Amino acid sequence: MRVGKHPISSKAALAIFAIILLGTSSWAAPREKVRRPGKEGFHPETSLILDPSGSLYGTTEEGGIQHAGTVFKLTPNADGRWTESVIYSFCSLTNCQDGKFPLAGVIFDEVGNLYGTTEWGGTCKDGCGTVFKLAPNADGSWAESVLYRFCSLTNCLDGDGPSSSLIFDKEGNLYGTTVSGGVNVSVCPNDCGTVFKLAPNADGSWTESVLYSFCSLTNCLDGAGPYSGVIFDKDGNLYGTTHGGGNFVSCPFTKGCGTVFELTPSSGGWTERTLHKFINNGKDGIYPYAGLIFDTVGNLYGTTYNGGDIDVGYGLGTVFELKPQKGPWAEIIVHNFNIKGGIQSTAGLIFDTAGNLYGTTPKTDGGNVFEMTPTANGGWAEKVLHNFDYNGIGPEASVIFDTIGNIYGTTVEGGTHNHGTVFELTPRVGGGWREKVLHNFGQY
Repeated sequence: MRVGKHPISSKAALAIFAIILLGTSSWAAPREKVRRPGKEGFHPETSLILDPSGSLYGTTEEGGIQHAGTVFKLTPNADGRWTESVIYSFCSLTNCQDGKFPLAGVIFDEVGNLYGTTEWGGTCKDGCGTVFKLAPNADGSWAESVLYRFCSLTNCLDGDGPSSSLIFDKEGNLYGTTVSGGVNVSVCPNDCGTVFKLAPNADGSWTESVLYSFCSLTNCLDGAGPYSGVIFDKDGNLYGTTHGGGNFVSCPFTKGCGTVFELTPSSGGWTERTLHKFINNGKDGIYPYAGLIFDTVGNLYGTTYNGGDIDVGYGLGTVFELKPQKGPWAEIIVHNFNIKGGIQSTAGLIFDTAGNLYGTTPKTDGGNVFEMTPTANGGWAEKVLHNFDYNGIGPEASVIFDTIGNIYGTTVEGGTHNHGTVFELTPRVGGGWREKVLHNFGQY
């Protein structure tokens, strides 16, 4: 996960701590920037999406013609192999005005166009990020257009550095978050952040509006630095997480240990409510990087990078549940990560049709894909479905299912060229899962 542009001091400290404590983990070593010829991307940090024909789409943080990242497509062949094609390489315009370094995945609209964000690129000095669209052409190529370039307002009041994926509402508006920027940059110049909306205009342009700027409360009690995107409930309210802010006392380096928030539309704007402030008390999770999901009755689930009851450094992370109630929501720790079962998840969760949860952890060793199954006594049991090795190292993003129950995801490193992979997990008859690497990045 790129943090060079928008540093949060705690993560640097945590990374160093993790290297000391978990020195056997190959993933924990700093990743060297590779600058070499070629057009393929490498280091995919995001989850995938499927189109109706079964092709997979995603982004790579680096690689491409200008070493600024790519959007790629994987197409299944009749012989069981998959063909990868780069449908766009970023920094194709002067000064990377089309975007640079996509950290989030892409989404489809109803007619098959792709939408996503880049953390860098655009029009400000170092590039403050973009929202882009890719439209398929009749000849199989794709045309990119930039819907919005951040920091178009003085002092980046409109947001800076989107690191999350987008969502649509029913009217075709797009919603997302930025890690930095907003009206409170004097309070937290590196990691305030915003929730934003992009509305399409009749002439094809898009208008951006900031729904909420974080750190609007003293000591950022309302949250700071949202790395993940937002989700809607059935009533049109938005929900998400911030990596910092919240409980200032127990996590002073980031003005808090992170929050879960709700945005409710009101006449003339949106009202923010903090549903949970994480606390560094040896029980709760802290520092969520991933977004949230709902279950069928309205409870929220997510992961934290640190915290929990494992007394190692800042803790090894958690899976948590939030139940709605008046005031702050009631939190339940579903699982405390540990060395044996994987640690420090940066990925969101997904449900299967039976109500089981699935996610990934990038450490220890090569990382894993795990399953959480509800038990008869109201708890949850964790099971590791797959431990990664040199065939793929460090899954940082959530996984997805296809229509027949296969799991797909990405690893940041590992594979034939150590530039990351796309993998498939297929359930075996009689139990267990079989891994197949669909693509090794860095081949050309």
